[in-house]
Amino acid sequence: MKINLDIRKNGRGLYRSRHGVILGVCRGIAEYFDFSLRWTRIIVLAAFLFTGFWPVAIAYLILALVMKPAPALPFSNEGETEFYNSYASSRTMALNRLKRTFDGLEKRLRRMEDHVTSDRFQWENRVKN
Repeated sequence: MKINLDIRKNGRGLYRSRHGVILGVCRGIAEYFDFSLRWTRIIVLAAFLFTGFWPVAIAYLILALVMKPAPALPFSNEGETEFYNSYASSRTMALNRLKRTFDGLEKRLRRMEDHVTSDRFQWENRVKN
């Protein structure tokens, strides 16, 4: 059985909780699968006791590294979700996306400044007044 970590349940992805006790893995899994946090922790503790400490500890740390941290604020639209996921998976890609966005805004602002400071704009304002 293959589990895809990007599948959305109730509009949320699988994230590490920011309010967890140890790295937020158990709370994140419990929130994603809508399962009791207490039972999730009991299952993990039982796995620690019955399988030995190291296999479960290694799996727990791998999950902590693979799972993205939960967003601080809930998403209001799909664009915010896409940006957060791109930032959490590749900060360089997200920063490049922000740079492209602000470069486009800067070009628009320069065109507007060129128009407002042009002689034609000043002449038209004088004629209108």
